[in-house]
Amino acid sequence: MPNRWLLKTEPGTYSWADLARDGRTVWDGVKNPLALKHLRAMAKGDEALIYHSGSEKAAVGVARVAGAPYVDPKKKDLRLVVVDLESVCALAKPARLADMRANPKLAGFDLLRLPRLSVMPVPAVVWAEILRMAAA
Repeated sequence: MPNRWLLKTEPGTYSWADLARDGRTVWDGVKNPLALKHLRAMAKGDEALIYHSGSEKAAVGVARVAGAPYVDPKKKDLRLVVVDLESVCALAKPARLADMRANPKLAGFDLLRLPRLSVMPVPAVVWAEILRMAAA
């Protein structure tokens, strides 16, 4: 079974709509050591929730990791890695942070504990609950 992740993006920089339009993108710009550790742990076929940060604060789409992580070709720092992502589907409705905070099934989830972390693992039970929250 693939691993699951949550990837944060500022929608004004690169949004779910951009990924859906493009079909595929290089997920770059990660500099936090823990976020980079998570990015390095990704594998082809892993799934990721795309989360809009900023004023929106909601998971809005699902993407798939298209290949193994690799060193960012635009940077000279070998510690900085990127992954290729493919769009899978938009969520029927956004899973808002406020609703996640209010959901006891999500207690302890990294998004709620480490709000500045841009890449994090999503346990299977949390993934299923977020998808349930986002169902129409």
